[in-house]
Amino acid sequence: MLNIAEGSSKFSKKDRKNFMVIARGSAFESAEIFDYLFETAAIKEEEYFNNLKSLVEISQMLYSLIRKLENY
Repeated sequence: MLNIAEGSSKFSKKDRKNFMVIARGSAFESAEIFDYLFETAAIKEEEYFNNLKSLVEISQMLYSLIRKLENY
């Protein structure tokens, strides 16, 4: 979220796109953290899948924003 907020404050589309790409990478990193937490039984299955679903949606939204910024 912080990368998205920071990217939104940038004036150039190139800068905004860069921060959206970084934010999408952070979503993938977060998914890996949830994988680890689930594998070590630190979180329950329901929590794991709910969080992964949210991260997939976030990643898709960021991808759409990145693609839109490429077209300008």
